Amino acid sequence: MLKQEINELLTQTGPGTPMGDLFRQYWLPALLADELPDNDAPPVRVKLLSERLIAFRDSEGRYGLIDEFCAHRGVSLWFGRNEESGLRCAYHGWKYDVTGQCIEVPSEPDERHSSLCKKIKLKSYPLVKIGDVLWAYMGDPEKTPDLPEWEFATVPPEQTYTSKRWQECNWLQALEGGIDSSHVSWLHSGGLRDDPLFKGAQGNKYNLADRRPFFEVVEADGGLFIGARRNAEEGHYYWRITPWVMPNFTLIPPRGDYPIHGHFWVPIDDENCWTYSFDYHTVRPLTEAELQAMRDGHGVHNEYVPGTFRPLQNKDNDYMMDREAQKRGETYSGIKGIAMQDASLQESMGPIVDRTKEKLVSTDTGIIMARQKLWKAVEALRDEGVRPPGVDAEHHKVRSAAVVIPKDQAFIDASREALTVRPGVRHASV
Repeated sequence: MLKQEINELLTQTGPGTPMGDLFRQYWLPALLADELPDNDAPPVRVKLLSERLIAFRDSEGRYGLIDEFCAHRGVSLWFGRNEESGLRCAYHGWKYDVTGQCIEVPSEPDERHSSLCKKIKLKSYPLVKIGDVLWAYMGDPEKTPDLPEWEFATVPPEQTYTSKRWQECNWLQALEGGIDSSHVSWLHSGGLRDDPLFKGAQGNKYNLADRRPFFEVVEADGGLFIGARRNAEEGHYYWRITPWVMPNFTLIPPRGDYPIHGHFWVPIDDENCWTYSFDYHTVRPLTEAELQAMRDGHGVHNEYVPGTFRPLQNKDNDYMMDREAQKRGETYSGIKGIAMQDASLQESMGPIVDRTKEKLVSTDTGIIMARQKLWKAVEALRDEGVRPPGVDAEHHKVRSAAVVIPKDQAFIDASREALTVRPGVRHASV
């Protein structure tokens, strides 16, 4: 159970809120690089942390993320023309560069034009491309952190794949689904057998045979390592180790030689978030079969309503739930796909779940500790200006792992190397 005031503290992320201020200390995924594929491509609406913005790529290939609304009379710049090194409002032709600086007011006489433009500047944030993602920093420019060094974004492009989807709930309940490892043996039991990005791995057998994992959580510099222990062969345990890096990054323990999967959950506003889902292999290119499975909505990815980032399976069609498939045991929930099995239940809690009514148990240890760490970091930033964990690029160099180790060994000691990025060394997985 969580006090209502703490629930509000952790879920409200708009301008001026303590959690919003914490998010603004980090580089955040703002959109996929493919959304701005070329110079002078059409601008893209971006809503982050309850701020309405426009992203565009100018004639020289520079990226801009600026206020959505023209300084003149508040028209949306999404309707504008991206041309000749700037974004021009469709209403009266006012033009802005990637920093938000007004560079043209065509209706004004020459003698006033330059001085007027210098006085007009829209809010703007830096936007940089790393891997498949365009990253935004929305905080104090004087405190801009190092650029992200997440492994999925820095391996060669043929080794990684990223998608995103609109999720109709607060960011925190989506994140907590990623931290929770105990639901895998239940909700995803059908997917473990049949999903082309999971099936056949030895670890699946342990997940399905032992549905009562014991949890051990270890503090890390950037967040937590959440270990879920299940029985394996005599004298051994199977450990699935999930890293959570503050505030919104998780890695799913891998299976066999399949890629590592992971997520970012980025607040759109207090009742919606973007789920960025990625797969990457540490030492080899993704196969065409793997890439096709990802495009087809398998693993942590999903199919879409055409022309949108809304999942094809959504609350308006009850996620295309199939009760007969549920009865036959093809899926535990009757919902197709790992991603939408998660999203359907997280969204079913409502836009912001009332955590004052929860009855938490031992398998929720990771969630409890993550909330505490977030809460303390928010208060330390608000009250003392303390830089939060997970900002420094050094905290990004983590991996998830799935290992079988002797019962008398502590998982964190036996897996320390496996949980650290080691370029050219394959991830630890069974």
